[in-house]
Amino acid sequence: MKLEGKVVIAQGGGPTAVINQSMVGAALESRKFTQVSRVYGALHGVQGIVNEDFIDLTQETTHNLEQVANTPSSALLSTRDKPDEAYCKEIFKVLKAHEVRYFFYIGGNDSADTVRIVNEQAQKAEYEFRALHIPKTIDNDLVLSDHTPGYGSAARFVASAFAGANLDNRALPGVYIGVVMGRHAGFLAAAAALGQKYPDDGPHLIYMPERPFSREKFIKDVKKVYDTFGRCVVAVSEGIVDEKGTPMIAKLTKNVETDAHGNVQLSGTGMLGDLLCDLIREKLKIKRVRSDTFGYLQRSFLGCVSDVDQREAREVGERAAHYAIWYNLDGSISIQRTGYYSVTYQLEKLEDVARKTRIMPDNYINAEGNGVTDEFRYYLRPLLGSGYPASHRLRAPKVGKVLFAET
Repeated sequence: MKLEGKVVIAQGGGPTAVINQSMVGAALESRKFTQVSRVYGALHGVQGIVNEDFIDLTQETTHNLEQVANTPSSALLSTRDKPDEAYCKEIFKVLKAHEVRYFFYIGGNDSADTVRIVNEQAQKAEYEFRALHIPKTIDNDLVLSDHTPGYGSAARFVASAFAGANLDNRALPGVYIGVVMGRHAGFLAAAAALGQKYPDDGPHLIYMPERPFSREKFIKDVKKVYDTFGRCVVAVSEGIVDEKGTPMIAKLTKNVETDAHGNVQLSGTGMLGDLLCDLIREKLKIKRVRSDTFGYLQRSFLGCVSDVDQREAREVGERAAHYAIWYNLDGSISIQRTGYYSVTYQLEKLEDVARKTRIMPDNYINAEGNGVTDEFRYYLRPLLGSGYPASHRLRAPKVGKVLFAET
């Protein structure tokens, strides 16, 4: 059965470096099917749908779409709205009024849930409709997928940034802390490990939300590394928690902010890094202690995109169009690794992906809970793409001393 009508594509949640590849892939592939009368883009995600803020991507040139595909961040603009059933009824009402038969929403697990609810509204109304969730998140926390589009490029940025921070720290020793995004999953902070090349390279310590964070153990870890190398580079996930699951930023200060959904505000502040620096200065009396909070930098950095990530983000968009228009199916696209390195794509049930969170497997985290294993490095390396840079050191021999020669 051919469903004749329009396509609507929307982007939700945090932008990534390759999210436009998915949008363009879905748009160009949809334009090939004769039963598709128009391909619309919704501005500001689901918010744009309920406000009928559409642009006609059918009238966009292929050349410009390809240019946009190579540009980071959400070209259709985004939203943080998390629609409930009432909100989704309004979404469906607008889609039906515009004779939309295919809905593609690019986003994380909350976006998958939105697609699921909208699809249920269509079923209740007995309106023939196909809804596809196209995966996207730098957190890499979607279930059923080996990895998620957006993660590879963000991981490449994090690994490169820590490689540079390590070079700086080696030149002017001290303690350096980099705070990386990741509320529940530590995949992105763990990516810092790929910045290591030589045995004494940082990050020497990596802390992820999957393991309880202890201030006492943290101080012992830093002291041990500092005593060994005379310096210490630390990667910390913004979502680190104590044994009871309380975010450390809430334990280290009373002045915490919450977002629109009641979650402790983790991003957009350098507070966690500053508080950990103060803890080191107080307990270890080390003077040179610095921190950076990567914040939005890792999401849409223009000059640090993985070609592997680009290709896969493009293909999940194309596959969504195939499943919906060609095969008349609903669902969520997942990426499955089939070798080193190759992938295939599967269609998952929306309810199996929606509102679920994947975390780092135990075999990716070291026994001490302050670093990663070689299995994780093996997992991540191909996702960083080709041409990943490497640092080098001088190997010239030392010259013998004259004035301070040993006697």
